[in-house]
Amino acid sequence: MSEEITFAEFQKMDLRIGKIVEANAVPNSKKLIQLQVDFGAEKRQAVAGILKWYTPEELVGKKCVFLLNLQRRMIAGLESQCMILAAEDPDGNITVLVPEKDLAEGSKIG
Repeated sequence: MSEEITFAEFQKMDLRIGKIVEANAVPNSKKLIQLQVDFGAEKRQAVAGILKWYTPEELVGKKCVFLLNLQRRMIAGLESQCMILAAEDPDGNITVLVPEKDLAEGSKIG
């Protein structure tokens, strides 16, 4: 288990629904996908190491859960401006988190 955080700390996280509008494998990488994500009021880029589990074509049009206020960083020369959330099972399989029902892009989670 990880360290507990306060509710106030949880409230600082900006979790939102984003629609992946474009996805491309990152050249010279075996695991990275570059995502263009629509959050309604803005679009952001994410770089995610999920190529083993998803093709770029599978992701386009999918609405997923993203963390928007994680510090931006450069990955393989690309700026990652948000983070897609995913779960990993005991066997190492990854699945991205998607809402059960269709929600508008930018919908806040919390």
